[in-house]
Amino acid sequence: MSTPTPIEINYQKKSNLLKIVFDNSTECMLSAEFLRVYSPSAEVQGHHPSEAILQVGKENVAITNIEPVGNYAIKLIFDDGHDTGLYTWTYLYDLAKNYDILWQDYQLKLMQEHDKK
Repeated sequence: MSTPTPIEINYQKKSNLLKIVFDNSTECMLSAEFLRVYSPSAEVQGHHPSEAILQVGKENVAITNIEPVGNYAIKLIFDDGHDTGLYTWTYLYDLAKNYDILWQDYQLKLMQEHDKK
């Protein structure tokens, strides 16, 4: 079974939400903050899971541009200057399907980071 492909990608500036509709009827709304903190770039993810860097202070980040990359990905440009990492269809679909778990994990890590201070 192949990975679902987006048939619609629209950024809603007012709400900072990226709406994605896949060809299997899966729909999602992913915030710019969520997409920024889960950027697939080495700068964020590292080259190994143990090297991932927690992204903080991204609550108000916005997407300034979306660039298509072939027929398999998009590149998101954020207003904080971050512009690396290709969001492949597979990666976007995984983010959509695992949103609740990923968001809770991120919120927990932020709280733990805050408690360290």
